[in-house]
Amino acid sequence: MAKKFFLSVCILPALILGVRLGPSSAQENQPEFRVTVNMVQLNVAVTDNKGNYITGLRPDNFEINEDGISQKIATFGEGDSPARKVLDVAASDGGGVSEPPATSLKDEPRDLPSNGPVSSLNSALAGSNVFVLFDTSNYMYRGFVFAQDAIADFLRSLESVNRVSFYSYSRDLSRSAALTADRSQVLRAVRTTVAGDDAALYNCLLLTVKDAAQFTGRKVIVVFSNGPDNASVVPPEDVAELAQSTGVVIYMVSTQLAQLEPVSTAVFERMTAATGGKAYFAKNWHEQKQAFASIRDDLNHLYSLSYYPHANPNRGWRSITVKLVGEKKYHIRTRNGYRPLPMRASADNHSTQTQ
Repeated sequence: MAKKFFLSVCILPALILGVRLGPSSAQENQPEFRVTVNMVQLNVAVTDNKGNYITGLRPDNFEINEDGISQKIATFGEGDSPARKVLDVAASDGGGVSEPPATSLKDEPRDLPSNGPVSSLNSALAGSNVFVLFDTSNYMYRGFVFAQDAIADFLRSLESVNRVSFYSYSRDLSRSAALTADRSQVLRAVRTTVAGDDAALYNCLLLTVKDAAQFTGRKVIVVFSNGPDNASVVPPEDVAELAQSTGVVIYMVSTQLAQLEPVSTAVFERMTAATGGKAYFAKNWHEQKQAFASIRDDLNHLYSLSYYPHANPNRGWRSITVKLVGEKKYHIRTRNGYRPLPMRASADNHSTQTQ
């Protein structure tokens, strides 16, 4: 089996810098400027030629380049363990690593996520958030209950995931269960879904990506779709672009019926690969469960790396490459870059809380 490497790029606000203008005697009456500095977060899966995950790698095993510029890893984590500063990782191993370069106002600013200001590096990296998007269109009349069972089993198995949510779609998006740590609430939402109406997959997936992008930490969308899209006005390329720019990984589990549609098959595969995920086409309910189990294993074996980009005048697409130092027999599957989102800074006494 070919080795699998997953890399998802997540641009997260990591540092808030407060600057007050004017004489010290009038500081209280002056506006406070707050700027957030970009941190690029990568989720990487490493496998051997048989598809087995490679564990036990350290920060110095990885080499990251953005637009050909070598980057210094700031934080590192493996699997379910929380990401830590590289300096702390080295100290626990008895080694030595130089401190990552300090950020400055020359770094590209970004807005804060809508779930509140980020005041520390730990809060920017904390937690995994999984959004499940379930096809309840009229394509789903056959095998609907089996699909519900597969999704319910998948949600129960996500022991290392901090929060999950459940959305469904046909022509419109239904946010059946908001992001929560309460699995019972999400499972109840799964069981209350019914099938009907046309399928606007890409419209609804775009809205789901926007929801996921507002949160910090690892962000994953798992889509179950039984067929093509026959009602969207949003092209799939726009969905993939936004997911890449906001660091959202998309996995798609579909059925053999969808695979019979060449256009849908190609779109599913391109979109998931662009975001660092993968498309699965299941012939029966048993293979559906296997696909969800494969996604769960990926989430459990990802390495978390982050870096503060060095000065880069490019405001368009930035290419990212990740390699293993001195190691060629292992494989990496990764997103190949991201597009920085528009910059904004706030001159109020509180930071803007939009993505």
